Amino acid sequence: MIDSKGYRPNVGIILCNDEGRVFWAKRMGMNSWQFPQGGINDDEDPETAMYRELWEETGLQKQHVQVLGRTRYWLRYQLPERYIRKNSLPLCIGQKQIWFILRLVTSESNVRFDLSPKPEFDSWRWVDYWEPLKDVVYFKRKVYQKAMSELGSILTIDSIPINAEGFLSKDKAPPGSISKRQ
Repeated sequence: MIDSKGYRPNVGIILCNDEGRVFWAKRMGMNSWQFPQGGINDDEDPETAMYRELWEETGLQKQHVQVLGRTRYWLRYQLPERYIRKNSLPLCIGQKQIWFILRLVTSESNVRFDLSPKPEFDSWRWVDYWEPLKDVVYFKRKVYQKAMSELGSILTIDSIPINAEGFLSKDKAPPGSISKRQ
């Protein structure tokens, strides 16, 4: 489903561990890294889509995570001209996303890419909270920054700056512990 402005509804997932690091996944057969994300089906609300995408892309299920928060509003990005499929209707010019921040509450050995018939990722690692802003494809960077800033504000991450500028001006932020703010 594409809205009247050409944006496809989508969910994004920031998965954290107890050390305040985030799940960073490599796209299958590419040198491209991103957070899990995916489209919202017509019969789904954002939370239902998030759990489906979480399972399809990581093998994790509802009982493996704790939802800490979600963005208040849709965040949008436009696709570069070369990625727009002009022969397909309705025309999709980008994505509008609701982002969720989750905490892993199970062993990371439960992350499995082989459960999906069409795996999207072939590798993953834990990275410092703001590191994805350095590595994500350029046209998603502003949405990542908005989502991470909004959702990071509900966390207390010891030793990790809560704003992106603090991280981007340094080589790396030290790892910390993570807890939900009161």
